[in-house]
Amino acid sequence: MKTILSAAAALLVGAGIAAAETTVQSCNRSVTFDAPPERAISNDVNLTEMMLVLGLADRMVGYTGISGWKTLDEEMTAGVEALPELSAKYPSKEVIVGADADFFFAGWNYGMKVGGEVTPETLAPFGVKVYELTESCTHIMDKDKASIEDMYADILNLGRIFEVEGKAQALVESYRDDLKSFTDGLDTGEPLRVFVYDSGEDTPFTAGRYAMPTALIEAAGGRNIMDDFEKSWATVTWEEVVERNPEVVVIVNYGSVTAEEKRAFMMSNPAFAELDAVKNDRFVTLEYVEATPGPRNIKAVKTLAGAFWGK
Repeated sequence: MKTILSAAAALLVGAGIAAAETTVQSCNRSVTFDAPPERAISNDVNLTEMMLVLGLADRMVGYTGISGWKTLDEEMTAGVEALPELSAKYPSKEVIVGADADFFFAGWNYGMKVGGEVTPETLAPFGVKVYELTESCTHIMDKDKASIEDMYADILNLGRIFEVEGKAQALVESYRDDLKSFTDGLDTGEPLRVFVYDSGEDTPFTAGRYAMPTALIEAAGGRNIMDDFEKSWATVTWEEVVERNPEVVVIVNYGSVTAEEKRAFMMSNPAFAELDAVKNDRFVTLEYVEATPGPRNIKAVKTLAGAFWGK
């Protein structure tokens, strides 16, 4: 389908004027766009929200990977009301190609799996370009520990890809200013020992060195007790948690097991009775969309600081 934008590009070329190309870094790849995508798909709630804050809903043909695990709040529901959910969980290659998509915004373990059927390489023959969530790059390459800069990089790169750089830069500047103003005024003590409880009873699924909560916790004046765990989101043992004795537990809220049920499990289990966090009933909840890279990360830092220091 030739759209107005692609037709305009063709006219420029016909007139001897080369259409401007945009190249961005996506994990260990350089991805070049000769025009902004017009039929984009995003996977997961936090990546979809990045598209929405940049005003890109009209460049999308749908989204994937939300209702199978997550829920949309009222604000996001309104933002995607004109868009179909093409797959409740990870999309198949057929779903993406069948939607006539030209762009897929996803990440490793955020819609794509290493060696899976949906990757930048498998979608390339169908003209679908992929931009990978920066936090997720640790699954395929060496990367520094998680940083809020990862989220900023994604917003700025999306701005370049879709030619809304000014809006992206203004958003990132506002996030930086808001966070700096808040943390500059934050009176903290020694970093608190913090454990991130995502899910699991037999073994806990948690955030390691390369997952966004590590950066959020540090910005709020804490330390992820698993910050030496050389993983992003992965499973550890309860023995490791008990040995490191967290003072605060951050519960990630999503899915069929509620945050209150996760808290009750830890509070009622005799194995955790001597944890400082359990003895003092110090739990704080982050919604999944706050704990993963996206526009709500600054709010997440404020929520954590409030729980850590009563601010």
